[in-house]
Amino acid sequence: MEAIDLTQYLMLSLLVIAWCALHSAMIMVSVTEYLKKTLGSIFHFYRLFYNIISILTLIPVAIYAYSIQTQVIVNWNGYMRICQAIIIGIAVLFFYLGGLHYDAGQLLGTRQIKERISNKVITDTAKLDTSGALSITRHPWYFSAMLFIWARQLDISAILINVIFTFYLIVGTCLEEKKLIREFGGKYIAYQKRVSMLIPYKWIRLKILKLHQKKGS
Repeated sequence: MEAIDLTQYLMLSLLVIAWCALHSAMIMVSVTEYLKKTLGSIFHFYRLFYNIISILTLIPVAIYAYSIQTQVIVNWNGYMRICQAIIIGIAVLFFYLGGLHYDAGQLLGTRQIKERISNKVITDTAKLDTSGALSITRHPWYFSAMLFIWARQLDISAILINVIFTFYLIVGTCLEEKKLIREFGGKYIAYQKRVSMLIPYKWIRLKILKLHQKKGS
């Protein structure tokens, strides 16, 4: 069995956490509002700048993680490949369905530059949308991302990264929800009660309940 260098994994953990912290800090309301006032019209470029920095700073983290790969712990072999295919299929489906409700230009930052705007949300209409995939999970892309990162071969570094990213996604989603409540108020609170934040257990539970009621009638 390969010897485990804890120093490498500590360094990897710190790099991933640092990336998550930077990623979060750049979209904090206090930071964005300050930059909006300070930069003026140049602020329209901020979303694009944010995306570029996020990608560039993630590259060295990925390279370092790849450099310390160890023996695979979870390998999707045999019948497990069917499970992997199902998980990836669900992830792709939710990514596609979620994309039908989001404004790609707003997400990438090109729309802000073109129209000189700084919308807070990334839907096509900038209004609360609860249809389609958004009626199953409030954050289909985040749910899809969680499925993607776990549906791969997992060694120690991959598991470590996944645990940190999963925690980060959950915390980040909770913080984003506070912004959405501030923007949409009671409508969003009612939406939270109806639809799950990430894993669509409320939707599944409702479907099972309806199925039982149908069989009993």
